[in-house]
Amino acid sequence: MSRAARLDFCWSSKTDVPDARSQPRHFPRFNDCQHNMQITEIPMKGYERVAKAHDPETGLRAIVAIHDRTLGPALGGMRMWNYSTDDEALTDVLRLARGMTYKSAVARTGLGGGKSVVIGDARSQKSPALFHAMGNFIDSFQGAYITAEDVGTSVADLKLVRESTKWVTGLSRDDGGSGNPSPYTALGCFVGLRAVLERVFGNASPAGRTIAIQGVGAVGSSFAEMLVKAGANVIVGDLYQERAESLARKIGARVSSMNRILFEDCDVLSPCALGGIMNDSTIPQLRCRAVAGCANNQLLEPVHGDLLHSKGILYAPDYVINAGGIINVGCELLKGGYDEASALKRIDSIYDAMKQVFHISETEKIPTYKAADLLAEKILKNGTASKH
Repeated sequence: MSRAARLDFCWSSKTDVPDARSQPRHFPRFNDCQHNMQITEIPMKGYERVAKAHDPETGLRAIVAIHDRTLGPALGGMRMWNYSTDDEALTDVLRLARGMTYKSAVARTGLGGGKSVVIGDARSQKSPALFHAMGNFIDSFQGAYITAEDVGTSVADLKLVRESTKWVTGLSRDDGGSGNPSPYTALGCFVGLRAVLERVFGNASPAGRTIAIQGVGAVGSSFAEMLVKAGANVIVGDLYQERAESLARKIGARVSSMNRILFEDCDVLSPCALGGIMNDSTIPQLRCRAVAGCANNQLLEPVHGDLLHSKGILYAPDYVINAGGIINVGCELLKGGYDEASALKRIDSIYDAMKQVFHISETEKIPTYKAADLLAEKILKNGTASKH
C-alpha cells in the first residue's frame, strides 16, 4: 500500500467541521434577515447543490457549487474573474467543483469537492463589503462548503470573508491558518513533475530539462523558481508581459508571450494559468514531450486528452498534480490543528499518485486522464460503500 493510501484525515473539534460522511444530504435555508441577498437554487444533475447569489447593495454576483461530499465537506477555492456571461461563470464553477471532488479523492484528503466564483474584475471591483456579503453567502451552507484562496483572491480577501463566516481555510499563520496555499500548490506540481520526467526520460531530475510555463502568478512564479533552483531551463509567458519579464530577470529565465509559449520547443509544457488551453487548435502545434502544470481544467474537452495520448504526449492530469494547495489547507482540519511538517509529507504523496495513474494508464491502455478518473471513482465508490 502506498503512503498516500494510508492517509486518514481526522477532523479537529476546535474547527467545528462536520463529518459530512454521517450527515443527511440536506441543506439549510438562507436566513434573509442576515442580509438583503437574493439566493437562487440552480438544479444541476450530478451535483449536490448549486446556488447563485446577488446582493444589490454590494454588487456581489457569485455562484457556489457543491459537487460531492461522499468523503467529507466540500472544500474548494473562491475564484474572482470577470466572466463575460453568467453562463460562462456557471460552466467554470461546475467544472472546478467536480475537479475538486476528484482531486481530493486521489490526494486522500478526506474532503469532498466544491468551488465558488465571484463575478467581477479582481483588479478594480474588490471591496470589504463585497467579501463580507460573500461570507454571508458561504455561511448559508453551514459548513457543507468550505472556501479557500483561488485565482483572483488573496489571503487578505479571505480574512474579510472570515468576518462573516467561520468556513474559511488558508488564512495567514498569524490568524491561525496555514497561509497562502500557492507555494504548496507549486511544490506539489514540482513533486508530480518528477514522476512525469521519470516516466518520459527515465530520470526524475529537472536539471537540464527545458520547461515552458504559461502563467506566472502566485503559483506559476513559485513553480518557476523551484525549477530554476533545480537546474532546469525555464521559459515564462504571462498575460501581463511585465510580470513575466520581472520574474525572468529575477530568476534567470527566458521570456516568451502568453500565446507563443504554448508552442515553444521544450521538454515539458506547464500550463499554470486558466484552463481549456489544450484544444483542437493548440494540440497539433505542441512541441513538447509532456504537459504537466498547475492550472485547473487544462483539457477543453475530454477528447483532447485522447488527442494528446494519440500524439504520444504524456499528460499529467491537472487535478492530480496540482493538489498541493488543497492538501495543505486541508491539514488545517487535522486533529491538533495545522502542522507544516505533516502537510509537506502528504504533498510528497503526489509523486506516488502520479505513478499510480501512469500504471493504470499503461495496464488498461487508456489515456492518463481516464486513468485518473478511474482511480478517483474507485476511491469515491469505496467511500460510499464504507457508509453502508
